[in-house]
Amino acid sequence: MQSLGPVNISEIVTLSFTLFAVIDMLGSVPVLLSLRKTMGEISSLRATLVSGALMLLFFYVGEQALNFMGLDIHSFAIAGSIVIFVLGLEMVLGLEIFRNEKDSKAGTVVPIAFPLIAGSGTLTTIMSLKANYQAANILVAIFINLVVIYITLRSLNLIERVLGPSGILVVRKFFGVILLAIAVKIFRNNVGV
Repeated sequence: MQSLGPVNISEIVTLSFTLFAVIDMLGSVPVLLSLRKTMGEISSLRATLVSGALMLLFFYVGEQALNFMGLDIHSFAIAGSIVIFVLGLEMVLGLEIFRNEKDSKAGTVVPIAFPLIAGSGTLTTIMSLKANYQAANILVAIFINLVVIYITLRSLNLIERVLGPSGILVVRKFFGVILLAIAVKIFRNNVGV
């Protein structure tokens, strides 16, 4: 494909799809609908900005910050997997573990911006992409994914209307199991490493 100086369109497409798959914003819709029910309205802009700030922070100083605190990538991934596991349990069993987060501003940051959107998988992926791709291309891919995140968050009402109550329940249970499986996979891949 065409290369525009340090910006390479082919790399941007590859990186954008890689981050899109890891972030899995569309797969997070049932979780977001469930959280919105318990916390109230979600600030699309705030969640997008906090997620973007976390991604950029980890892009520039992620590994150094974890090392400074005496942590490693694997410990960080395990902690994120536990939070994702709890979210999956909440969806499958109909529990309200995050019910104390009545403040939608706090809920927008945890668990929505982190670890749901900018979770350990996303942040670890961003740090690992730096070894193989140009920084400018990674930053463009992050921006493209932030646009997708914002549009998805802004469209939650439309998605909820299209699915209806029974559709949301079915999708919520299904994606709850998927979240549990993702959490177990992240946990398993990082234990004993």
